[in-house]
Amino acid sequence: MPKFSIVIPLYNKEKDIKNTLDSVFKQTISDYEIIIVNDGSTDGSEKIVSSIKDPRIKLFSKKNEGVSKTRNFGVDKAIAKHIVFLDADDYWYTNHL
Repeated sequence: MPKFSIVIPLYNKEKDIKNTLDSVFKQTISDYEIIIVNDGSTDGSEKIVSSIKDPRIKLFSKKNEGVSKTRNFGVDKAIAKHIVFLDADDYWYTNHL
């Protein structure tokens, strides 16, 4: 079981999601899962995430319901003891976790 579940709501962030995920991959620890919940994006966001081959990524898609319901959906899918949130257009410094 991973130590952290990182929940990322995704809605129309095709220009940002790759950099966001790169900041996660650069963390000083690697004991995490990444739960990305596509909240009905109409751009290429989901395609970009699908192209990244990392077994820690779990991608889910649902109809657009807003960020709160999307985060809660991600929490329901999480298996780690600790849950952290990251927006699809943000990044973390390498020692965030």
